[in-house]
Amino acid sequence: MASPRRTWSTIAKATLLVSLAVAAFFAWQYLQPAQLPTGIARGNGRIEAVEIDVASKIAGRIAEILVDEGDLVTAGQVVARMDTAVLEAQLREAEAQLQRALIAIETANTQVAQRQAEKTAAEAVVAQREAQVDAARRRLARTEELAARGNAPLQTLDDDRATFEGARAALAAARAQVAAAEAAIGSARSQVVGAQAAAEAARATIQRIQVDIDDSALKAPRGGRVQYRVAQAGEVVAAGGRVLNIVDLTDVYMTFFLPTADAGRIALGTEVRLVLDAAPNFVIPAQISLVADVAQFTPRTVETAEERLKLMFRVRARVSADLLREHVNQVKTGLPGVAYVRVDPRAEWPAQLQIRLPE
Repeated sequence: MASPRRTWSTIAKATLLVSLAVAAFFAWQYLQPAQLPTGIARGNGRIEAVEIDVASKIAGRIAEILVDEGDLVTAGQVVARMDTAVLEAQLREAEAQLQRALIAIETANTQVAQRQAEKTAAEAVVAQREAQVDAARRRLARTEELAARGNAPLQTLDDDRATFEGARAALAAARAQVAAAEAAIGSARSQVVGAQAAAEAARATIQRIQVDIDDSALKAPRGGRVQYRVAQAGEVVAAGGRVLNIVDLTDVYMTFFLPTADAGRIALGTEVRLVLDAAPNFVIPAQISLVADVAQFTPRTVETAEERLKLMFRVRARVSADLLREHVNQVKTGLPGVAYVRVDPRAEWPAQLQIRLPE
């Protein structure tokens, strides 16, 4: 016969087991998700945001990084600087080349003016030689007429003929001087063009180097939060080397998956409610911004309707940028949660999915 002490011990154990079973049942019921009305689907996901890399345009050494991980930055804010000592030296060299080219332009213009003056002088000589030729031609004609009648000696005729031929030769030489002056003007003008081209090349070099210097001040292309530093001050990075990673807190979304039956009923802009595991008391409004056109989970063969229903499609719900700006200090990425989608536009949101936002 069992002793009373052993009987009471057995009863206590049985009572404890029953109590644990009841507690487990109620805990299971509590943890079960609330029954959703018809027309609303759900999917598990994680909060994500657009990430932006701040990178160096050219190879160089990082002089300083002006922000730390976790800092909020605005669009256009300088977040890091590259060492520009080499670029500044190249800039001074290009500026000196520009000054040299400008001086060459002035010299070439002076040469053009000088050659034009020489041409003017040569043209005056041509006019003088033409007058001398005309005078010598007339004198020769009179002498020839007199000599034909015997009124002028032959020596005078020979002298006048020689003078005329000399005047013609001098005129040809003067005209050659004009042609030479015109060629010299063309050469001087080409030197002007060459000097101007050199000046433009120097200006372009200055502009390019200045752009590189300006780009050495690395700016945030968008506002957001610094997620992490990829490099540190003093390190040398290659062209395109990443320095910082920024998360755009106004471009936040949750990616989740829905089966074929639900994914086929939603459209872009469909209302969504997001509930995060870390803040179950808040319900965040969102809208469908993407429904993948290819299933993510596909069996090896899809031959029956039952197998096609197993296909899962990637869906993205984006939170309003205005709403995110209002709560920018509370926005965090990586948090898991649940997305509720109204696949039937006529479905009413239940009380637990009415919008509730932090103060």
